[in-house]
Amino acid sequence: MNVSQHLLCKTDQIRLLEEAMIASGRSAEALMEAAGRAAFRALRQRWPRAHVITVYCGKGNNGGDGYVLARIAKNAGLWVRMVSLGEPATPEALAAKHRALSAGLISENHSNELLNKTQIVVDALLGIGVSGSVREPLASLIGEINQSETPCLSLDVPSGLNADTGSARGGAVSAEMTVTFICNKPGLMTGEGPDYAGQVILEDLQAGSGADIEQPLLQAWGFRLDEKWVSENMPGRKESAHKGSAGHVLVVGGGPGMAGAPILAGVAALRMGAGRVSIACHPDSHSAGGTCPELMVRAVRDKEEMSRLLANADVLVIGPGLGQTAWAKEMYDVCVEGTGRKVIDADGLNLLARNPRTLERSILTPHPGEAGRLAAISPKKVQANRPEAIEELASRFNATCVLKGAGTLVAQSGYPVMLCNRGHAGMATPGMGDVLSGIIGALMAQGATAHLAAGIGVWCHAVAADLAGAAAGRLGMCASDLNPYLRKLRSGRPVRE
Repeated sequence: MNVSQHLLCKTDQIRLLEEAMIASGRSAEALMEAAGRAAFRALRQRWPRAHVITVYCGKGNNGGDGYVLARIAKNAGLWVRMVSLGEPATPEALAAKHRALSAGLISENHSNELLNKTQIVVDALLGIGVSGSVREPLASLIGEINQSETPCLSLDVPSGLNADTGSARGGAVSAEMTVTFICNKPGLMTGEGPDYAGQVILEDLQAGSGADIEQPLLQAWGFRLDEKWVSENMPGRKESAHKGSAGHVLVVGGGPGMAGAPILAGVAALRMGAGRVSIACHPDSHSAGGTCPELMVRAVRDKEEMSRLLANADVLVIGPGLGQTAWAKEMYDVCVEGTGRKVIDADGLNLLARNPRTLERSILTPHPGEAGRLAAISPKKVQANRPEAIEELASRFNATCVLKGAGTLVAQSGYPVMLCNRGHAGMATPGMGDVLSGIIGALMAQGATAHLAAGIGVWCHAVAADLAGAAAGRLGMCASDLNPYLRKLRSGRPVRE
């Protein structure tokens, strides 16, 4: 592979790469041939005993990839049924269809009987060309493919899924595996993308490393976080270090009835190596500090007491269990007026949404509901275009922004967007966001920039959840179950599940 497995390109960048590859001497037909062959290899590796496949080919070049795969599969001895949804609209796809017909394949009509008699469905209907809802008759066809429960391989992108946003308005093909070409697409890994794409295999089609290719790659929209990047950017620690040199995190939260949230954040900060961690909470929540004697818990009654605590903190984590009472608003106002580094989460974000302001040197960590309030749109609109939503928030608040959820995104103006495709649905449990805010605060306190702390923190949080899930099951997980694994990750221990 010549193109990094970790780069993420949107559709306009993919088209620039295709143009660059053609300019460097590869024909469009050669690229289509390479795509079909690569997809067939992946099919045989995943389903080595499959003998009967049905290939659904659309009118565009995605359909052309399907015609190539169908021809190669027939020549390899498989029983291939081929459904053509109209005459190909590009010269190279038309040529691919003619070669498939010359190999002895025939173009059949779709039927449920056809689906019931096949072992594998190959989806080559739409590819990256989807921008809105899929129209009829394709919408009904996609529904029937999904209802058949036959395993499906999608070429490039599951038909109906937006390659840029991960939105599937009106539904999409539900694939067990997607073979994507040239470069990974963000829509496969965020939002609804993981639900539809299944296992994602990148085939770069030997894009090459010439000057014509390098320039579009330099403009890649973002990259996927991985262990190598995290280890290279994790804050170091000298042998002569002491707790004062590892930073002091102050967690501001714990309103009445919500004492646990700041404790979760504080313990996570300790496990990620913060030198000292203090909790500033409402007097009613002070007793919760006994659950972790290493935390310094302060009952704060008014803004004067809060101001005195701020003077000794390197990083603030504002919001875990804070609430939205008069006390909470007073504590929040004192904290955001300062120029120090901050992580704002939970009710801190809700208070920010009431009175928006720019927050340099800060990290915002909203889930889709909080992001919607910050952007004054519905959570549904946030989820419909997560990449656009997080980039807009980063620009609006002049901060580093983390949009939590499947395929968590990290954005800061002037930097590539980071995507984390680790983690799982078992993380949808109380306190997970509090743990993340503590992790990120600890990394900032140890010297990481806001951008790096957010990326490293998101990845460690998700991988700790993966490891905890592998050890005892994903469902029924508690946020505090991550703590032993956070310690291992901070210490550079292997992270394989």
